[in-house]
Amino acid sequence: MAGWVLCMTLVLAALAGAAGETRYEKFLRQHVDYPRTSTLAAHRYCETMLARRRVTAPGRPCKPSNTFVHAPAARPGGRLLPGARCTGFQSTPSAVSLTACRLRGGDTRPPCAYRARQLQQQHVRVACQAGLPVHLAGTYAAPQ
Repeated sequence: MAGWVLCMTLVLAALAGAAGETRYEKFLRQHVDYPRTSTLAAHRYCETMLARRRVTAPGRPCKPSNTFVHAPAARPGGRLLPGARCTGFQSTPSAVSLTACRLRGGDTRPPCAYRARQLQQQHVRVACQAGLPVHLAGTYAAPQ
């Protein structure tokens, strides 16, 4: 009985912590990695970052894809991502580098294995709420 009570207490504490995260904070946790985190094995970047950032976790299905933007969320004299006047969908004003993570294989249960693709000169499109980015809607190559 004591084990069940402890288990429920831990589950409720975890849920309370997740509920305290704003959509903007979740966006930053899942999509902004600046400066780019270096890992011991570059080919393990996606698995390492997705686990470290709590995007993938034991008992939850693997996320099919996730993108990490390697630029600051805010820069002096300008923003990477639209700021206070951000409404609806907006694109980054300048091109940035990013890592696109795609799930390898057909199994969506952990352990999750991802293929990482480094992309340069990409624009990021975001959905905004209350002036802040809350959803990465897509990326596209900068015009040449």
